[in-house]
Amino acid sequence: MKAFILQFLLLLCISFIGVTPAMAANLSGDLLKQPATKITVNLGNTANELKFEPNHLELEAGKRYQIHLANPSQLKHYFTAKDFADGIWTQKVEVGKVEIKGAIHELELKPGGEADWVFVPLKSGDYSLRCSITGHTEAGMTGEILVSN
Repeated sequence: MKAFILQFLLLLCISFIGVTPAMAANLSGDLLKQPATKITVNLGNTANELKFEPNHLELEAGKRYQIHLANPSQLKHYFTAKDFADGIWTQKVEVGKVEIKGAIHELELKPGGEADWVFVPLKSGDYSLRCSITGHTEAGMTGEILVSN
């Protein structure tokens, strides 16, 4: 029953953002059984440079991803990509022994912080990524997320 409800909600969500019928069928099938492609993104580095490593991500709509976010710097940073977040289905964000579900638009990672974001891009596009802390974007802590069909 839980799987049916999840599939129904997923189909309802994707109907509002213009996903093709073929993509919708793929997403509603065995989405949660699909292995997630793992990508690590560092927010800053041990030298406290204001940058994302890597700062360019290429994803495919309809595929399941797990982005491991890590902050090895001594400063807090944000992973902000609102337009991207509006075009994905988030399965969960996992931090320690806590899972957060629902719409996510921004994650704050304190020094040494780590989080795993599991999601499926539903909408293709070129999305901007930035750290929204005052001065960080201006110093070059930006990136892009490209989602193709």
